[in-house]
Amino acid sequence: MDELRTVREAYGDTAPPTMTEIAQARALWEEKPPRRSRLGWPFRIGVGAVAAGAAAAVGIATAGTSGSPGAPRPSANVDLGRQAVLAAATKAEQAPTGRYWYTDQVSGQSYIVRSKSGTPYAISAAASEMFGWDGVKPGMGTMYYDRDLPARPLTEQDAAVWRADGSPSSFRTWSGDHHATYTTKAGEWRSSGPNVGLDPQGGGRFFWGKSAEELQGLPTDPAALTRMILSDEALRKKFGKAHPGASRRTGLRMTPAAKMRIASGFLTAPTPPKVRAGLIRALAALPGVHAVARETDVLGRTGVALAADPMSSTDDGEYGTKKEDRGTYTWRSVLIFDESSGALLSMQDELVKPGGVYRMREPGFVIYHDTFRGSGWSDTEPKPPARPPFPAR
Repeated sequence: MDELRTVREAYGDTAPPTMTEIAQARALWEEKPPRRSRLGWPFRIGVGAVAAGAAAAVGIATAGTSGSPGAPRPSANVDLGRQAVLAAATKAEQAPTGRYWYTDQVSGQSYIVRSKSGTPYAISAAASEMFGWDGVKPGMGTMYYDRDLPARPLTEQDAAVWRADGSPSSFRTWSGDHHATYTTKAGEWRSSGPNVGLDPQGGGRFFWGKSAEELQGLPTDPAALTRMILSDEALRKKFGKAHPGASRRTGLRMTPAAKMRIASGFLTAPTPPKVRAGLIRALAALPGVHAVARETDVLGRTGVALAADPMSSTDDGEYGTKKEDRGTYTWRSVLIFDESSGALLSMQDELVKPGGVYRMREPGFVIYHDTFRGSGWSDTEPKPPARPPFPAR
């Protein structure tokens, strides 16, 4: 299957930087974090997950360009961090199974806005929650829900600036190449309309369009999984059609961040527990991926983490960014795992070296995230949670 064509058919021709999958792909190709837009599921579960595979596929980069020259080296406690990640992998081997696979995902982008007095503060916006399930076999059904989440100040410090500014209910932000307005109004769950609803004939197809039987047949050995899923040779072969010439150009390879995103698709699909454990171990052994100190996701959950080598992005104003927001910053992609279960909690792009629009933010500031409130097996058709993921400020 030509996955890139699937994305184009689903979303139309690319118009960067306004489409999530293509923006994420170019982020990995050009070493820029994604500029997010609100167009459907950014990391579709079930059959539509092939679109995310296409996004990651374009993350093939010229050899030697994935890291920044000033990338920090692992700290002295990295070995302990790696052991913690491997311990989480062991917990993943013990996960149960069932009849329906569900995923509850929260995604969002951080923006910098200015108060009436000119004081900058950060908000989380372009945010949504997506909930879906797939029956383990064809004909058991597929169901998708989604809801818009309210824009909100990112931290208590940001909330203080927002309240001092009169607690505005809408925010006008610069989003890549255009202005966008986000509001503090929360949306209700949608179960009908574009990209959502029930397909009673669905089920049985998951990430990369693989059947449950194909996922069950994946190897558990980390080295074998690397050769099959994460090696440059396997990925060039997999995405040769979507990226013409890639399969023949041995000097091209995927960035560590791209490989992490591909692995995250399998980690949140109904792969057998021992396969997920093997994938975590395979990731921990990849060049350009390092165990880091414990990280906290946007839902406040702390876990063990793997991070890709940092990359630099420069905004020179080509798309209209204001002069005061131009500049260079360094960021990295991070996977966070629950230490007690081995479950993937979040994949997020976070600031390493401040600059540009993020010059006033601290390292660790989350620029973009795909965070999983939960994923796993159920013996009955799952329902989306009523409680929103974030408390009101």
